[in-house]
Amino acid sequence: MNAVCIIPARYASTRFPGKPLARETGKYLIQHVYERAAEAACFGRVIVATDDRRIAEAVEGFGGDVCMTRADHPSGTDRIAEVAAGLEADIVVNLQGDEPQIRPELLEGLVGLLSRRPDADMATLAARFADADEVLNPNVVKVAVGRDGRALYFSRSAIPFDREAHLAGRGLLPGNYLKHIGLYAYRRDFLLRFPLMPQTPLERLESLEQLRALENGHTILVAEVDYDARGIDTPEDYARFVRHYRGL
Repeated sequence: MNAVCIIPARYASTRFPGKPLARETGKYLIQHVYERAAEAACFGRVIVATDDRRIAEAVEGFGGDVCMTRADHPSGTDRIAEVAAGLEADIVVNLQGDEPQIRPELLEGLVGLLSRRPDADMATLAARFADADEVLNPNVVKVAVGRDGRALYFSRSAIPFDREAHLAGRGLLPGNYLKHIGLYAYRRDFLLRFPLMPQTPLERLESLEQLRALENGHTILVAEVDYDARGIDTPEDYARFVRHYRGL
C-alpha cells in the first residue's frame, strides 16, 4: 500500500508559542520530527502541513516538503485531510510535530498494522505506564484495548478502574495501564470523511477527537510498543529534549 506521512505544524501554540521553530539543538524542532519520519521505509512522501509562512520557509530551508493550508482548521486532523485530498495514497499517517524522538520502526509498524487489517479505519500506538502519577494526569490519555487489538475507549481518567486496589487502599500499578501515543494512521478515504462528521458527546466531554470515530462505530487498532519518550508541549519539555539530545 502507498503511504504518506503528514506532519501538521502551527506557530501559535498556547503553552509554547513558536514551538516548531525552537532551535537550541542547531536544528528546528520540526526538522527533527521530519528527519525521523523520512528514515521510515514505508513512506513515499513526508510533508509538513502548516498555515504559517515562517514554518514553511524553515522547512524549505532544510530541504523538506511543505504544503500551505488554510488557517481556519479547528484541528490538526482537518489540516492533514486538506493535504491528503490532493494526494494519491492508501494510508495517511498523522505525526505530531512535537515528537522528535519517534522511532522510524514504530511508524513502519503502524502502517503495516493498518495494511494487514482491512476491517479497521485507523490505527494508533500505546505503551505501558511506568509512573503511577502519570496515570492520574488528565493531560496524559489512557486507552483500553480489546483482545483483538481494537480500542475500546480513550480517556483522560485512569481506565480501567482497579477496584481491588481501591478497596485495599493500595496505589495504582502503572503497568496495568496503557498510555496513548498520539500518532495515527488513517485509510485515506476515511480521513477525508472524518472532518465532515459532527462532534460527538463523548468527544466533547473528554476533548478527545478520536472518540468521534469510536462513537460512530469505526474501528481503531492499537499496537502496544516500547516507547517512553514524551512529546513536547511546554518549554520545559523542550529543555528536557535538548539535554537528552546533547547527552546530558
